[in-house]
Amino acid sequence: MVSAPSGTGKTTLCNKAIEALPSLFSSVSYTTRQPRPGEIPDRHYSFIDQDEFRAMIDDGEFIEWAEVHGNFYGTSKSRIEAIIGRGNDVILDIDVQGARKIREHYPESILTFILPPSMEVLEKRLFDRRSDSLEVIARRLKKAREEINEYKYYDYVIVNDLLEEAFAAFSAIITAECNSINNMDHDWIREHFLKEE
Repeated sequence: MVSAPSGTGKTTLCNKAIEALPSLFSSVSYTTRQPRPGEIPDRHYSFIDQDEFRAMIDDGEFIEWAEVHGNFYGTSKSRIEAIIGRGNDVILDIDVQGARKIREHYPESILTFILPPSMEVLEKRLFDRRSDSLEVIARRLKKAREEINEYKYYDYVIVNDLLEEAFAAFSAIITAECNSINNMDHDWIREHFLKEE
């Protein structure tokens, strides 16, 4: 799972990781917010209205959901289970409260927090996106300070100053975790290397 304040570059890092690693898949979240320019429905988010979202809450479809900046976001239990069921790894671009809830369901989850180089750089990135009003940007900056306070509950922290360096660190984390002892197929090792002749 990857968390970061809005404008830090977590979505870009997640997308680069998915392109580079064939067994890594994103679980597309649901949201009630409007698509931003260039966002493709059911690739970046599944865009639905509030009535549909509330019905999905009632049906128990979400592992976690939250209201953020006036919009609802939710992570689908069935989408995550489908990816895992095919033997693949899931990457989630998720806020800090969602990360806590998902780790309750999946204690083996690895959490990475992405920091901007500074609050000044973050503010400039939000302005340069030209997708939010000044009021929304001010809310995002206030929320960013609250989210950054949660970094100590994560397994890894990356400062996204230069994208390629941040991506190299992120890739190294994913590769190391995929090869950790906790993720080894112990039955396969016993069968191929430890079986008595």
